Amino acid sequence: MQAIFETLFDIVYLVGVITLGVLMLRGSCGRRQFRLYGAMAVTLGCGDAFHLVPRAVALCTTGLEQYTAALGIGKLVTSITMTAFYVLLYYVWRSRYEVKGRRELTVAVWVLALSRAALCLMPQNAWTSAHPPLSWGIWRNIPFTLLGALVVALFYRSAKEKRDGDFRWLWLTVVVSFACYIPVVLFADSVPAVGMLMIPKTCAYVCTVWIGYRAMKRAQ
Repeated sequence: MQAIFETLFDIVYLVGVITLGVLMLRGSCGRRQFRLYGAMAVTLGCGDAFHLVPRAVALCTTGLEQYTAALGIGKLVTSITMTAFYVLLYYVWRSRYEVKGRRELTVAVWVLALSRAALCLMPQNAWTSAHPPLSWGIWRNIPFTLLGALVVALFYRSAKEKRDGDFRWLWLTVVVSFACYIPVVLFADSVPAVGMLMIPKTCAYVCTVWIGYRAMKRAQ
């Protein structure tokens, strides 16, 4: 039952966000914020596919234990593409609210993103191991969480100041995604049921993508 439900859920998710991303790329009509948003959605879906597709295959065949290496590599790819997701979201913020200058913010975003990527690529993560160290899971997620918090603060403040109805809840979808993701990082190995939080986390990302798509349709 888990295999069927999870596989169907992942298929709907991947097809949905990639489709929305492609529609935004095609429908952006030269508007940079929606072109960036479309690229962001496609990056999210394609990156997550590296982990979710092997997981679906594993659940529907011989089990997760037989796909440890593939799942680990998929997690590594997803970790990098999720970092790119937030970098693109930062540039969506700059484009939507016509932000000029603020070089210190751009430097902070890139320092956090590159730090996250560098930590993910360290061999100590033992991505292909059946029991990767929790300590490195924590280390690599520190700059990632800080990057997410920065994006939350920027969108919350700007949407409020500009009375941006289309994007007024985007900050909340990011908060929900991290609120569900962090417990999984910390406790999923010892308490497998915590892994169920990945479902609302995924739904939060779908909502994030939908906000951009709906805003584009309203702007047409």
